Amino acid sequence: MNAKLTEYEAYKLKRLLEELKKKKGRGTELITLYIPAGRPIADVMNTLRQEYSTASNIKDRVTRHHVLDALTSVMQRLKLFRQTPKNGLVIFCGYVSRGAPGDEKLEVYVLEPPQKLTVYLYRCDSRFHTEILEDMVKEKDSYGFIVIDRNQAAFAILKGRSLEILKEITSGIPGKHRAGGQSARRFERIIEQLAHEFYKRVGEYANKYFLEEENLKGIIIGGPGPTKNEFFEGDYLHYELKKKVLAVLDIGYSGEEGVYELVRKSSSILSNVKYFREKEIVQKFMDHIVRDTGYATYGYDEILSLLETGVIDTLLVSEKLEKDIVLGECPKCKIKVRKIIDAKKEVQLRCPQCGEEIPATERLYLIDYLVEEAKKYGTKVELISIKTEEGEALLKTFGGLAAILRFKIK
Repeated sequence: MNAKLTEYEAYKLKRLLEELKKKKGRGTELITLYIPAGRPIADVMNTLRQEYSTASNIKDRVTRHHVLDALTSVMQRLKLFRQTPKNGLVIFCGYVSRGAPGDEKLEVYVLEPPQKLTVYLYRCDSRFHTEILEDMVKEKDSYGFIVIDRNQAAFAILKGRSLEILKEITSGIPGKHRAGGQSARRFERIIEQLAHEFYKRVGEYANKYFLEEENLKGIIIGGPGPTKNEFFEGDYLHYELKKKVLAVLDIGYSGEEGVYELVRKSSSILSNVKYFREKEIVQKFMDHIVRDTGYATYGYDEILSLLETGVIDTLLVSEKLEKDIVLGECPKCKIKVRKIIDAKKEVQLRCPQCGEEIPATERLYLIDYLVEEAKKYGTKVELISIKTEEGEALLKTFGGLAAILRFKIK
């Protein structure tokens, strides 16, 4: 994620890109335009005028009309800029299909990218091309984990808020041998050779998974017993990877279970990684709920009411909270009404006093509404993914919204 984007700004951009990816045109009518930083607007306008001239020859009347309209809209937007913004400019424009043939609507999106654009792209297609922007907001920092003992090894990678088990391998090293004398010494030499070969294999897998990982920030090695130290201290890891080893930790398990234990034990080392911050804040909320301390609450109406009193210290909001808030005011009673509903669902507001229907004055994504309200009272907002057990529990058990309070309310 770009350092200049706040967590919420990155979330909004990702949400918009997801929506843009779903939009389809009737034909090749949707325009995608990426203008790199420093490119003169006049040059781009000249190119678009040439495209307009070419599009005038499209045989299909509707397609011709849609493409020419879209190009006109793009050029009108560009006239608002004296020069290209410092990071460049991205425009998505075209008639988006809304279902039945003939039911299309012209939509225009003008964005300044979060990072400096270095490529120029003009594309007229049946979809919008969002890949360049998606790559900019992708969480790229990653950490590798190796869990090793004499019997097996496991490899995992943590990217942003997603932990992936990459591979588990077995060693084939036999257990202890009870024979004495020369047989025992020979057997020990065989075991040492097998261990050496196993460590080499572990190193090869580590190189395969981590060496080409462009944004690898560190590696943590763990396991029960001395095997992890023998592996790390030996000449088995590529020197570039060895420089990135942040810690060698003692854990009780091996295999996949060992990976999860190692990740938990690494929380203090990687305290700034979003994966751990998410788990920590949700666990803090859960702890207050379980112990009934009075410092935590949940429920949409409860939280909306408390938010307006400044009682809430931290809002925990699931990124998958797909709810809207609809606002209105009774013209007769002057009572303000709000209702939380599923996204895109139709709703009719009623005055709780006179029972009359109320016209909706505003409809917003609930997350956007919460963030704006939180700013008024200095409330922190933590956007929680569902890529951890805690994040999934927040969504499924608490409806995707919870709060930690500044002081007790009961």
